[in-house]
Amino acid sequence: MIGKKLVLLKNGQILSREETFLKAPYLEEWKHLTVKNIKKHGYTGLVATIRLYVRSSNLLKNKYQEVKIRIKNVREKSQNGGLSEKKEASKFLKMISEYKHKIREIKHKIHEEENL
Repeated sequence: MIGKKLVLLKNGQILSREETFLKAPYLEEWKHLTVKNIKKHGYTGLVATIRLYVRSSNLLKNKYQEVKIRIKNVREKSQNGGLSEKKEASKFLKMISEYKHKIREIKHKIHEEENL
C-alpha cells in the first residue's frame, strides 16, 4: 500500500485529502453527559471502595481478637492437662454459697460455746 502511494507521489498523481470533522450539537451533549456520568459514578465507586475497606478492616480486627482468645484458651487447656479453668458461677449461686459458709461458721461457734 505504501509502495503504491510512493509511486503515485513521484508521478504527482496523489492529491492531499482534506479531513472533515463533523461537529454536531448532540455529540457535544453526549460528551458532556458522558463526562458528568463518569464523574458521578467515579465518586460512587470511591465511596463504595472506602466503605468496603473500613468494613473489611473492622471484620479482620474482630476475627483476629476471636482467634487470639481461642488460641489462649487452647494453650491454657493444654497446660492444665486438658482441664479448663472453672467457669465463674452466677452471682446468685455465689451469694448462696457465701451464706452457707457463714451459717457453718456460726454453727461451729455455737457448738464451741456449748462445749465450754
